[in-house]
Order: sequence, then C-alpha cells, then structure tokens
Amino acid sequence: MSLSSWAYDLTEGLLANDLPTRWAHSQQVYRQALNLAPILGHDADLLAAAAIAHDVGYADAAVNTGQHMIDGGRYLQAIGADPRLCAVVALHTSSPWEAAELGLSEALNEFAPVSGHLVDAITYCDLSSSPDGRPVEPEDRLEEVLERYGPGHVVFRAVSAARPELLRMVQRIRDSIAVASTARA
Repeated sequence: MSLSSWAYDLTEGLLANDLPTRWAHSQQVYRQALNLAPILGHDADLLAAAAIAHDVGYADAAVNTGQHMIDGGRYLQAIGADPRLCAVVALHTSSPWEAAELGLSEALNEFAPVSGHLVDAITYCDLSSSPDGRPVEPEDRLEEVLERYGPGHVVFRAVSAARPELLRMVQRIRDSIAVASTARA
C-alpha cells in the first residue's frame, strides 16, 4: 500500500464522519497535490499523503496543544508514520507563525527537517482549497481565513504575519508549474 493510500484511509476514518467539512477540504487539498506530481518527482506520493492528512490534528484523537499542525504531526508520530510525513503535516501553511503566537515554536523542533519545496507545495495545496472543498485562489483563501477568525484570534495574527511569505511560497510553486509546463511543450 502506498503512503498516500494509507494516509487517505487513516484521515477518512478520523474526519469523514465527525468533521465532514474538514474532510471535504482535505480531499480538495489532496486533489491539488495530485496535480503537482509532475514537479515533485519521487516526493509526489509523500506530498499526496501530507495533503490528505494535513488536518488530522483537528480530530478528537489528535488534539493536544490546540495547534492543529503540531497536533497532527504528533499524532502521526505516535502511530508510527513516516517522519517526513509527520514533519510536512506539522510545518504546513502558517504553522511556524501560529506556533510562535502560542509559545510552541520549540515543539516544531521535534520534527525532522524537510525540503522547503515540500513545505511550499503543501502550503500551495492548502491555500488553493476552500474550507468546503472547492478550488480557490490562494489570495482569496487568505482573506477568507482572516475574515473568519477576526483580529483578536491567534490564527488571524499568525496568518497576517505569514501572509507575505505564504504568497511567496505559492508563487514558487506556480513558477515550478510554469517551468514544467514549458519543458513538456
């Protein structure tokens, strides 16, 4: 069984019934990851696994610190998942900024370093997927997150601080897609 198939089954069991909207979002993040396979080479299955599992930290079985990225990475570690999968899940999107806001930056050191390209890719996939599982422009997704949480919330502060770098991550993936498309043409 591939890593992504294993992660899909695991995540479906954790999210589909109890958090159906989160599950719909995760499925769209997964679809976005599958589209990036041509630019990821041997890391394509790892990205697909991280994409489907990126929000397992919201599942009741995983919640610990309240920072879903760290909680997801730790949950995956506890069940013996590939360390790189755990790290990509723990580091996705605005995790370092949110961890800093919550005093959890040291917790991110529990995870093995991973390629910046993988972190860019999972962030691109997450930000190009709406909360209810539709494709969306990353810029619009960031606006939606800010509106949903509001200025007093830790996620609002973290995403506000991270926004310029998150958009650079998205652009690096868009650039990689364009280069790959040109090479295939």
